[in-house]
Amino acid sequence: MAVVNTKATGVTNADAGPPVKTSALIAQGKVREFVGTVEVANGDSIGSTLRFFRVISSWRPNAIRKYSDAVTSAAMDVGLYDTLANGGAAVDVDFFASAVSIATADVLGADITYEAATGPADVAKIEQPLWLLLGLAADPGKYYDVVGTLTAAATAAGTVSLKGQFVEN
Repeated sequence: MAVVNTKATGVTNADAGPPVKTSALIAQGKVREFVGTVEVANGDSIGSTLRFFRVISSWRPNAIRKYSDAVTSAAMDVGLYDTLANGGAAVDVDFFASAVSIATADVLGADITYEAATGPADVAKIEQPLWLLLGLAADPGKYYDVVGTLTAAATAAGTVSLKGQFVEN
């Protein structure tokens, strides 16, 4: 075994001679917070979409928290969709989370940012903005909606909220 001294990107840049400017995505960036609330109706079926808030492709996801009433039997993926102005299509339906339950009340706000195996869940990619996490070659400079897509139908009505924090570049 060897004793090593390793540095994260921000420390490496600060220690360089001359110092290298570190992206605001990983050092001293501005956090933007969004809250979106939607009502789910009894009978909303699999594939129904719940649009919570809009983010920009150059931002880095920091946290996504889910709050809900007991929307009996319901579950949802949480991912990214194009805005309605850009066609509204799914970009990655379960980018943040897959089939997370909203069947029981959650007033504490479960952190679902890294629940799915895709998106920001890869620890080695935690410093990356959305466009890189999506596997794009360049930043398209566009907005995406953070959307819940029901994967299990609702057999009761209730409220679902997401709170998202993203770091602005």
